[in-house]
Amino acid sequence: MIKQGLVDIQKLDPTLLVDLKYSTTDNFVKKDVYGELEKAYLQPDIARKLLRAHSLLKTSHPDLRLLVYDAARPNSVQYILWDALDGLRIPEKQKPQYVANPAVGSIHNFGCAIDLTVATTKGAPLDMGTPYDFFGPLAYPRMEQQMLNQGKLTRQQVANRAILRKAMTQAGFTVNTTEWWHFDGMSRAQAKARYGIIK
Repeated sequence: MIKQGLVDIQKLDPTLLVDLKYSTTDNFVKKDVYGELEKAYLQPDIARKLLRAHSLLKTSHPDLRLLVYDAARPNSVQYILWDALDGLRIPEKQKPQYVANPAVGSIHNFGCAIDLTVATTKGAPLDMGTPYDFFGPLAYPRMEQQMLNQGKLTRQQVANRAILRKAMTQAGFTVNTTEWWHFDGMSRAQAKARYGIIK
């Protein structure tokens, strides 16, 4: 990662919390697919945006911190995640809704996307209504009002998501419509034009 110009985000801001889900078994694949990769890396310009988001969060909520679940992801891992969807019986046409096709590359594969939540200073994640990597409408930001109206999400869960979203969008990230935890620092086309894919 470092040889490709990416930076360890905790070296830039030690108060950022990191729990890389794909270097644990706490993910939808149920196994460690990252191996020795245990730190969160991003392209330097995306890392600066993240630091800005963290600063905004700490200013508005001094008792909260950003907790990073995934950052730069090798494309080799993208293939593992893509193939794992078959075991979950996700229809082929719906697969890109949850995992980017590795042949094209996820924005994660260029070091320009991040998955994260908000946690207490002690590292306890706020209740967002679903776990990380939840597949379904309950995780969709675009469905929150409907889920709230149906009583499937609480006002507090939606408010917690809003805290995360506000800090991230104010820092220049864009929201993913089907994953409350995923934010892009730039488009895939921009990332591809500017950076090489991480093998």
